[in-house]
Amino acid sequence: MTLDPIAANLAVRAARATAGSARPDAPVVPDPEPRAPRLAGTRLRSAAALHALARWMEPRPAETCRPSRA
Repeated sequence: MTLDPIAANLAVRAARATAGSARPDAPVVPDPEPRAPRLAGTRLRSAAALHALARWMEPRPAETCRPSRA
């Protein structure tokens, strides 16, 4: 395998960018604005349906055997 000069240059640039991003005077990139949920109603209805299905399918506690008193 031969040394690829382009790959070496890219590796050096990436290492410098990573090390430089931890500096105190590094530029701060603001977080993107949160977007409004597009499927909020659908999500709530499907969650309600899944909860109802889970309640229907959940096994009941086992009935304990009570000895009869003679």
